[in-house]
Amino acid sequence: MKVLLFFLALLIALPTWALDVVATTSSMGMLAREVGGPPVKVTELAAPERDAHMLQARPSMLRALRDAQLVVAVGAELEVGWLPAAIRSAANPVILPGRPGYFEAAAQVPLLDAGQAADRAHGDVHPAGNPHVNLDPQRMATIAKALAERFARLDAANAAAYRERAERYAAATDARTPEWKRKAAGGSGAVLYHQDGAYLLAFLGQPLLGTLEPVPGVPPTAAHIEGLATRLKGRRGVVLHTPYQPSAGAEKLAGLLAWKSGIVPLDPPSGAGAEQYFALLDRWIEALAAK
Repeated sequence: MKVLLFFLALLIALPTWALDVVATTSSMGMLAREVGGPPVKVTELAAPERDAHMLQARPSMLRALRDAQLVVAVGAELEVGWLPAAIRSAANPVILPGRPGYFEAAAQVPLLDAGQAADRAHGDVHPAGNPHVNLDPQRMATIAKALAERFARLDAANAAAYRERAERYAAATDARTPEWKRKAAGGSGAVLYHQDGAYLLAFLGQPLLGTLEPVPGVPPTAAHIEGLATRLKGRRGVVLHTPYQPSAGAEKLAGLLAWKSGIVPLDPPSGAGAEQYFALLDRWIEALAAK
């Protein structure tokens, strides 16, 4: 009897999740936690130090997807190399694209560079548009509200709370926006390794001066870096790349132009909340303001 009572008490103590959510990146996981709150369990598939373009489906991913009620993906083909196959292997019809259990952040907002031809001669292009929306705080606030509606559809009992948390997240973004723009005012722009910081530059009103990749997905070449240096000679700016992108090209270009170079993460730490995401934006803005 004591053993039975012990196990009953243990079951009562276990958390009860209204929704079991799988997020493809830590940025998407942050949004799911902020909007979902305590009723939502969130599992992230891609570690922030990994390139979410290039992952391989692992058994732990399939286990998480098999139990999920909702997948929160970046979308716009960012995860096209691994997520569709992982979802098929998980054999969970609830999370198939087109079902309520599948949500794409990029589908909720207008995208930069939309409508490009899917021509591999131009590199690893995304015809739907640039998928790296996570560094645009305004778009992320819009996505949060759309995610709240999806949560509400799947869990009507907590609909009001989901919407309230999304509004609170958007208000926090609005409150920080004037200071972000003040700090970035007068910035000269940046050369990026990939166009992954383009949304933040646009949000801040700074130009994207070029990319170290000659075309998306193709590593820098000496000729391309020298061409960038020739074109940008006499201008000011910074060269930025993420921790998982090679630094040699950035250092070479920065040396040729006498610019500063910096390493900035694309996503917040695993398990992050809004404050850690906002701190990530602060790091980018500080790097963009470097003289």
